[in-house]
Amino acid sequence: MNASTLTRKPYTPKEAVDRLRHGDLGAWPVVGGLIAIAVVFGSLNEHFLSPENLTNLALQMAATGTISLGIIMVLLLGEIDLSAGSVSGLCAVVMAILSVRHGWNPVLAIVVALAAGALIGLLHGIMFTRLRMPSFVVTLAGLIGWQGLLLYLLGEGGIVNLPFDGFVAKLSDTWLPPWLAWVIIVLLVAVSGGSSLLTRRLRLAAELPVPPAWWTATKIGGLAVVLVAVLLVMSADRGVPLLLVIFGTLVVAFDLVLRHTVFGRWMYAVGGNVEAARRAGIGVTRIRVLAFVLSSTLAAFGGILSASRLSAVNQGSGGSDILLMAIAAAVIGGTSLFGGRGRTYAALLGILVIQSITNGMFLLSVDSSVRYMVTAAVLALAVAIDSLARRGSAT
Repeated sequence: MNASTLTRKPYTPKEAVDRLRHGDLGAWPVVGGLIAIAVVFGSLNEHFLSPENLTNLALQMAATGTISLGIIMVLLLGEIDLSAGSVSGLCAVVMAILSVRHGWNPVLAIVVALAAGALIGLLHGIMFTRLRMPSFVVTLAGLIGWQGLLLYLLGEGGIVNLPFDGFVAKLSDTWLPPWLAWVIIVLLVAVSGGSSLLTRRLRLAAELPVPPAWWTATKIGGLAVVLVAVLLVMSADRGVPLLLVIFGTLVVAFDLVLRHTVFGRWMYAVGGNVEAARRAGIGVTRIRVLAFVLSSTLAAFGGILSASRLSAVNQGSGGSDILLMAIAAAVIGGTSLFGGRGRTYAALLGILVIQSITNGMFLLSVDSSVRYMVTAAVLALAVAIDSLARRGSAT
C-alpha cells in the first residue's frame, strides 16, 4: 500500500521535510498558487481582495465544491465518476418539481432528492462491482442518461422557478449573526485541537512515535488564525454565508470520517492496493459501492445548493463545465488520480483555486476561452506534480 494505509500516523517536522525531498509536496503547491493568484489579481484589480468580492467567491464555490467532495470519494479508490454533473442537475430538478409543482414541504423534497442521488450511486456501484463494467463507462452512460431524464422531467417549459422567499432559496441568502460565527470558529478549533490531542494521547499510550507538542500547537494556532481572518474579512461585508458553513461542515465531517474511522482506513487501503486490502479481509465490493453512493449523494446536494443560488432549475442545470471544474478541483487540491492518497480539504483548496481564477478573470473582463486554457494548464500542472510525487515515493 502507499502512504495512506490502514494505520496513518501524524508527520513530524523532520518527516515532513523528508516527504518534500522525495517529491510529496502535499498542499504546499496549492497554497503557493493561491498566494500567487491573490498577488496577481489583487495588483491588477483592487476589487479582487475586497470583502464583498471575497464573500461572493465563498458563495460561488459551495455548490461545485460539494460535488467535488463527492468525486474525491471515488478518486480515492482510483476510479472516476463522470455522471456527477448530470446527477446534480437531475436531483435538483426532482427537488424543484416536488416542492413547486406538487406542493411538497421543501425539506421533504430535499430528502427525496438526496435519496434519489443515493439510489443512482447504488446503481452505478452495482454495475461497477457486479457486472465488472469500468467506472468510466458506467458513469459516462450515467452522464448521458441522467441528463436525458432531466430534460424529460422538465418537459416543454424547461424551467422551474423556486420561490425567492422559500426555504431552498434562503439557503444562499442567509448570513450568520456575528456571535454565531464566532461560536462556530471556536467549535472548529476545539474539534480540530481535540482530535489532534486525542490522537497524540492514544499514540503515546500505544508507545508509537508522535510529533513534538509545539508542532501540534502550531497547526492548531495556524487554523485559528486563518478562520479568524476569514471571519473578519466577511464581517466587513454581509457576514459569513450559510452556504460556506454547510460546505465547510461537510469537508470537516468527511475528513474526520476518513481519518478516524475504520471505513476511512478501508477506503485508503482499497485505493492503495486492492489485492492487499482483499487479502486483509476488507470488503472491497462494499467499500466501492459506498464510494459511488457518497459521490452521487453529494452531487445531489451540490445541485440543490446550486439551485438555491439561482432560485431555479433549467435544462442547463448540472451541465456546462460543472463536472470538469469539480474533477479539476479535486485533483488540483491534491487528490491522486491513481487512488489511495488525498483528503477532503482538496475540494476546498481546489475549488478555491479554480473559482479565484474564474473570478479574477471575470473582473478583468478576460474572455472565457482564456479562462478555460488557464484552468487546463493549472490542472495539467497538478497532475504532473502528482505523477512526480508518486515517482519520488517509489524510489
